[in-house]
Amino acid sequence: MLVRVSYGTAIAMGLIRARLMARPTTAYLMTYWPGKCSNDCAFCAQARTSKANLDRLSRVTWPAFELEEVVKALPNGHFGRICLQTIDYPGMLDDVFALLEAFRPLKLPVSISITPVDSETLGRFKSLGVDYVGVGLDVASERLFKTLKPDFDWREMWDFAERIVDVLGSGRAFVHVIVGLGETDRELIETFERAYSTGADVSLFAFTPLKGTRLENLSPPSLERYRRIQLARWLVENGLVDRILLEGNEIVGFDLDNLNVPPSVFSTHGCPACNRPYYNERPRREPYNFPFPPEKGYVEETLTRLGSRRPR
Repeated sequence: MLVRVSYGTAIAMGLIRARLMARPTTAYLMTYWPGKCSNDCAFCAQARTSKANLDRLSRVTWPAFELEEVVKALPNGHFGRICLQTIDYPGMLDDVFALLEAFRPLKLPVSISITPVDSETLGRFKSLGVDYVGVGLDVASERLFKTLKPDFDWREMWDFAERIVDVLGSGRAFVHVIVGLGETDRELIETFERAYSTGADVSLFAFTPLKGTRLENLSPPSLERYRRIQLARWLVENGLVDRILLEGNEIVGFDLDNLNVPPSVFSTHGCPACNRPYYNERPRREPYNFPFPPEKGYVEETLTRLGSRRPR
């Protein structure tokens, strides 16, 4: 049985000899299938009409290895968790259960990102060591959702998040949101509010244009906009949505008086031990999501640039 391993994870495990810019603290793995995903998400290299390489997801390469070799090498990475990504294909769930069984002796907590499954399946995941589940909402705008994710239903994605919370507990569903797909700032804030009111959490990604996908010519979000959205997510999470200053549908500033904004706001926000280095960005450029919290001086400079002020 084969399993795909993200390039950085494979280096940390010793499966590939190369230099790491930032060491992953989670082992990022993906189900193997020799063809494309059965779904057709407009931004995804794995989409059924995509012409991108089969071994890509976002800007990361995922080479395939024998499962036995991967299980043997995983301890070398000193990871805090396993994150299993999935694509849809016939027999995918059977493969997922086989992988989870193979991972059990390692005694590592497991996160899984998967298309909607029923509560019984979630319960079985839980019994096999899964403690967090990612919900691929991706598109924060209901008006754009069907165009960009034609094989999915907006309401079903939210129902799935609720099922995860029911089975695994509050905060154990991570709603994935991609910034830069044509959504407004207001739509992002409303999506964050809905996720947190459901008992879920939110993990942010920056749109990455990939050659061969339907959105290959769409530009990624500016770093400044992404920083605004990261700060807005943190404020919503902490019940401070009124500190976000909106004009129409766009964020124009923040009221941060008497607030201590932690550096982690601008880091990868995901399951425990997740740092996801360079998933959305090129090395040697300032990352959208820092794999480790930036220094306090960076935070203060960024907040000033984003327009932290009291409302008029």
